[in-house]
Amino acid sequence: MKTDIQIAQEAKMLHIKDVAAKIGIHEDELELYGKYKAKLSEELIERTKSNKDGKLVLVTAINPTPAGEGKTTISIGLTQGLCSLGKNAIVALREPSLGPCFGIKGGAAGGGYSQVVPMEDLNLHFTGDFHAITSANNLLAAMLDNHIHQGNALGIDTRQIVWKRCLDMNDRALRNTVIGLGAKSDGFTREDHFVITVASEVMAILCLAENMQDLKERLGKIIVAYNYAGEPVTANDLNATGAMVALLKDAIKPNLVQTLENTPAIVHGGPFANIAHGCNSVRATKMALKLGDIAVTEAGFGEDLGAEKFLDIKCRMADLKPDAVVIVATIRALKYNGGVEKNDLSVENLEALKKGISNLDKHIENIKKFGLPIVVALNSFITDTDAEIEFVRQHCEELDCEFAVAKAWAEGSKGAKELAQKVINTLETKESKYAPIYPTDMNIADKIRTVATEIYGAADVTYSPEAARMILKFEKMGFGNMPVCMAKNQYSLSDNPLLLGRPVNFTVNIREVYVNAGAGFIVALTGTILTMPGLPKVPAAERVDVDENGKIVGLF
Repeated sequence: MKTDIQIAQEAKMLHIKDVAAKIGIHEDELELYGKYKAKLSEELIERTKSNKDGKLVLVTAINPTPAGEGKTTISIGLTQGLCSLGKNAIVALREPSLGPCFGIKGGAAGGGYSQVVPMEDLNLHFTGDFHAITSANNLLAAMLDNHIHQGNALGIDTRQIVWKRCLDMNDRALRNTVIGLGAKSDGFTREDHFVITVASEVMAILCLAENMQDLKERLGKIIVAYNYAGEPVTANDLNATGAMVALLKDAIKPNLVQTLENTPAIVHGGPFANIAHGCNSVRATKMALKLGDIAVTEAGFGEDLGAEKFLDIKCRMADLKPDAVVIVATIRALKYNGGVEKNDLSVENLEALKKGISNLDKHIENIKKFGLPIVVALNSFITDTDAEIEFVRQHCEELDCEFAVAKAWAEGSKGAKELAQKVINTLETKESKYAPIYPTDMNIADKIRTVATEIYGAADVTYSPEAARMILKFEKMGFGNMPVCMAKNQYSLSDNPLLLGRPVNFTVNIREVYVNAGAGFIVALTGTILTMPGLPKVPAAERVDVDENGKIVGLF
């Protein structure tokens, strides 16, 4: 069996200008990065503003196993399937982070015959967007420390510095550091912290910004610290905003690539959904809507994380109105949620499947709370049995949910045609009544409680004394009307990754709350979630190499 990278390297790619021409983009509206990658110009964005929007389909999933359940693979396969049925469909995805690429999960370009190419470029550096974000973030950190070193005219309280450096790599040793050691000329000694780039506020801002002016205004509002009077100090106060925008002026432009079947794919931005808002950029999604009949996009991890934030944060801020939702499930993940160990997931187990399917039930209920039509896509694996597939099919039909088996990994568009047809039927016959789960004028604690109880199924919410204090502080500062971005583990509906299936009578514990004033949301950290992951015992990086012909191998 061929690996993902072997399949990708054998692909016959079109020149990106020919891919662009399929959706009405002129060659002079592209900024080429070689033959197979391009950025979409501001001229194109301006020209297509008056285009009618296509339909918007969100792809989400049940709670995954540690290996992931193929949400990106299904998103790409669905788009290829829609195109094969005569629809002008465009997929809008996030860019992969180097963290999971070299960690445990691997890349994020899809899989099998449902991939975005060039796969190696996409997974490794791509067009440099993440490096630009990292540089802008760390420039602000450097200017903050330099301001303190040069006399601290703003009266910054060094015990109340909240801005963190970032790096797009899993590096647990950088979570908590001490900087400024050495001579006086080496800076002020203080504790510092790193987050992974995809969890940084700059990443969130880039993905939520409508245009360059919006980007600049949002960056200027970033709170980096508080002064001795307890007042916020911002990027504007440090005169850092202009230089940050200069570093991001190309990164804000969406990237155009192609699928294995040469259909267009817009890939831009990459916040994680367990520790950030988990959606590709607003600009990418809106471009897909302007250029296609159907825009397919995905939000990270399970519905309780990415989809909730897509629907409560991104759609609200960008005035997007999704038309349908595809919930991806796998037999193995349902059995995993039914208590089966990872090594035994390939063995037929209908009892575990009956138990674990309660997880799917909860995600279906949640999407219905947002007023959206649903199609359940069962991502097919060769270990699935006919009895297991039939059980899931009957269960979904009893819940009045459209259901399709998707074989996009093995067959590309051919294996996704059933799903594509179900999505088309849903778009044509069912009405979206989308509405967020809570109003923004609800107080912060009640918004957190709403997500915890309505989406996760929690019985109660508790707060650390510091988290409770910060909620009151942010409301007094005028941030009470912001949506909340919940940072939670992805493996469970609860904040405890060991509580699988559909847990009940659990309490969500909020240990820390902070404001991303530029991004425009309040972040609530639950349980033991980390914003800088670590590498596993055997990282994926150990398998990656370059062969004697200069080809990258071992990337998946």
